[in-house]
Amino acid sequence: MEAGADIFLMPSIFEPCGLNQMYSLRYGTVPVVHGVGGLDDTIQPYTARARRANGFKFREATGDALLRTMRQAIRLYPNRPVWESLMRQGMSEDHSWQTSAREYVKVYRRARHDRASQIA
Repeated sequence: MEAGADIFLMPSIFEPCGLNQMYSLRYGTVPVVHGVGGLDDTIQPYTARARRANGFKFREATGDALLRTMRQAIRLYPNRPVWESLMRQGMSEDHSWQTSAREYVKVYRRARHDRASQIA
């Protein structure tokens, strides 16, 4: 589904991780998500000034917020240069376990350093 669509709607109320939006990004399908959990972590919302935007995000868990955000996406869709930029940004991101593991190592090292500083 993700590979054959232009927009992927994921209005989850609760989303601890979120994999489908990452599949969508990889295939060039622009996600529209509710900004919770993993969806909030992985989707950088479009604005005219956003350099790393890869989709659309709404904060309030309401039908009105979802509708406003979908309208924003649909209005932007005919603007091919901008839409293709969103697609390319999503496809270029690395959400692999190798990248995640490197980030975890950074967090653990920082925590160990902070703990050592507190003891000293």
